[in-house]
Amino acid sequence: MTSEREAYVYIQLPGSLETVPAALLRVRTLPDGAQVGRFRYGDRYLARPEAVALDPFRLPLAREVFEFTQLKGIPGAVRDAAPDAWGRRVIEHKLERGPADLEEIDYLLHGPQDGAGYLSFGLKAEPPAPRRTYNRTHQLGDLIAAAQAIEAGKPVAAHLLEQLDPGTSMGGARPKATIEADQRLWLGKFPARDDRFNLQRVEFATLDLARRCGLNVTQARLESVGSSDVLMLERFDREYIEGGYLRFGLVSGLTVLDCGDSHLDRDRWSYLLLADNLRRWSDKPEADCAEMFRRMVFNAAVTNNDDHPRNHALLRRQKGWRLAPAYDLVPTPVISLERRDLALTVGSYGRTASIYNLLSQAGRFGLSVAAARQELERIVAVVRQWHDSFLACGVSAEDIETIAPAILPACFFFEEKPDA
Repeated sequence: MTSEREAYVYIQLPGSLETVPAALLRVRTLPDGAQVGRFRYGDRYLARPEAVALDPFRLPLAREVFEFTQLKGIPGAVRDAAPDAWGRRVIEHKLERGPADLEEIDYLLHGPQDGAGYLSFGLKAEPPAPRRTYNRTHQLGDLIAAAQAIEAGKPVAAHLLEQLDPGTSMGGARPKATIEADQRLWLGKFPARDDRFNLQRVEFATLDLARRCGLNVTQARLESVGSSDVLMLERFDREYIEGGYLRFGLVSGLTVLDCGDSHLDRDRWSYLLLADNLRRWSDKPEADCAEMFRRMVFNAAVTNNDDHPRNHALLRRQKGWRLAPAYDLVPTPVISLERRDLALTVGSYGRTASIYNLLSQAGRFGLSVAAARQELERIVAVVRQWHDSFLACGVSAEDIETIAPAILPACFFFEEKPDA
């Protein structure tokens, strides 16, 4: 049996506080379970001089219907504005329904109005009036308790469920909520039940280390709530002006690569292909490609192997698309001494996180081998000081010992492929 659902797509216009209808998305479920999405911009939106394409390559401004079968019929640029894995859990808890009972369009419609980027969704042509105020730091204790209740499958008060809706791709499955402080919006990341160490403080220290290495990373700070730490990440898709917040477009690396989450698309999960696509998307491709190389080297140096495409993003400010600040940087202690892999292809030898592979395709990032090696050696020199740097950020000696195997393992320094 064929069924069809629809959602209107709204956009907060660049440089403005005005939200307008931009498009209509219809998703049809076919008898075999396949889903086909059809996206069309509204004529009134197309007539606006300030109209922007949600995706300049797959959703250009045009009076035509764009069809999608990936991501269950949802265009990538639209899916990036949907709630992340934690937000989906909150919605399921709120609706008292499981993932099998919800379609992708349900997650769009039940997500918060302040989701990632500048898009929001609804059932009517005209967007609803803004309906929520932002959480403040004094509410962090209640929000942590509510997040812990959701993880344990316990009931949570309705007003706290509303406050927990994060709607941003900056953090995946970790419990979190948006917080307002100092005329900025922050993503507050809370402790999770299965944490092996104080992940918030370790991530804060890793972001600080990445900044010392010259990477462009999101601003971060820590808030202590009782015996817990909350990592506050500034939302780089927002900017305060009098009367509210400007919203900037945001697309994930998954959308830039035009691929899906499944293993079937794994061959397109690649730093090399991201660099290739930055040359099409970015206003400053040379600078962004070099930055992508530095991030790849840093991730290899600290074994951040959760560097999948959703943990990379492009940001659309008034002048166009640029690589967004880095986020979700956490070392992963692993046992293997012979080889470490990242989530994305690194070079000529696949995903291997070793020097010979990191330098093997330097030209794809616009760098000579000599320049790439210079960047790598500079990053390694800073990362070697990680122990003192982490201590200065308040990471405990016990947690430092736990994550030590992740930092600059011997296999990182291999200059040749071991079986060569």
